[in-house]
Amino acid sequence: MEGEITYRKIIHIDMDAFYASVEQLDNPELRGKPIAVGGGSERGVVAAASYEARKFGVRSAMSGIVARKNCPHLIFVKPRFERYKEISKKIRSIFYEYTDLVEPLSLDEAYLDVTENKKGNPSASLIAKEIRQRIFDELHLNASAGISSSKFIAKIASDINKPNGQKTIPPEEIILFLEELPIKKFFGIGKVTAAKMYNLGIFKGSDLKAKNEAFLTKHFKNSGLHYYNIVRGIHNSKVIPNRERKSVAAEHTFNTNLTSEIFMMEKLEQISGELEERLQKAKVSGKTVTLKIKYSDFKTQTRSKTLPYFIKEKAVLLNTVKELLYQEKVLNSVRLLGISVTNLNIHFKNKPEKPINIQFKFEF
Repeated sequence: MEGEITYRKIIHIDMDAFYASVEQLDNPELRGKPIAVGGGSERGVVAAASYEARKFGVRSAMSGIVARKNCPHLIFVKPRFERYKEISKKIRSIFYEYTDLVEPLSLDEAYLDVTENKKGNPSASLIAKEIRQRIFDELHLNASAGISSSKFIAKIASDINKPNGQKTIPPEEIILFLEELPIKKFFGIGKVTAAKMYNLGIFKGSDLKAKNEAFLTKHFKNSGLHYYNIVRGIHNSKVIPNRERKSVAAEHTFNTNLTSEIFMMEKLEQISGELEERLQKAKVSGKTVTLKIKYSDFKTQTRSKTLPYFIKEKAVLLNTVKELLYQEKVLNSVRLLGISVTNLNIHFKNKPEKPINIQFKFEF
């Protein structure tokens, strides 16, 4: 019909406690017990927690010490990423039986655009249900799903009936759904931004919607327009198959906290070498170098510099992060250092790179 609006049909599939569930699948003795994938030592961090562990307040990114304090009978399991990748590949093969428009976000979640699909099924909700059932039947793992007309809403919806459930939010219900949604549930609004919104009297979608674009831009800079749009259901990002790599990074967590910049530079030299290898393997270079510093109190700081040329060499990386490290005093003892390279030459790969002469200052 002329003038009729055509909506996309987007599914967000999210595996339930994926790493922990794979461990329980492979080791029946762990089933029904609180487990954490990661390290339980003083330096350890939880990468994933089973639902049995979550009942005790154990969460991903939590230190192993705190996790064990919350749940004294918690079982720690070493991560096996090759196994998780193997299972993830099998899950994605199921997705591709329904559509080629699959955008993986990580090993355990992906967007699917099933507006036009290989099964000829007009119902995205039924497709999601069928995919979840197949994952369970073939791999014995549970998945949750969110279904809507945009990636943003589908992502939020997949969390509503977790674990092992799904939620469909049709186009006609989106506005009311967003108005009633607590602000902390909006995908992309973290703890810091949520706290800032609370101070401005914004607690749910309807409060956010009541603020005009100028107000939001004043308080949230470039993100203001984004918040103005999403609460009105305006989010037209497409499902992008074969997502381009946006960054290459390497980082190390240390057994003992570092307190001296001299020791930090020794570690950064090792990390620079590792990052050089990764950049060479990925056959990319980048212009923006970011130094990540995680302190002993788990606070994270980043410092970045954009260069006028593409780089991938260890010497240039190290020289740049040295400048970033010394640009201001380190606030506390350091438990983790990382280096990432962004602003990659993905779109310039067919152009020959001009040779660059770089002069370094060396201290003798």
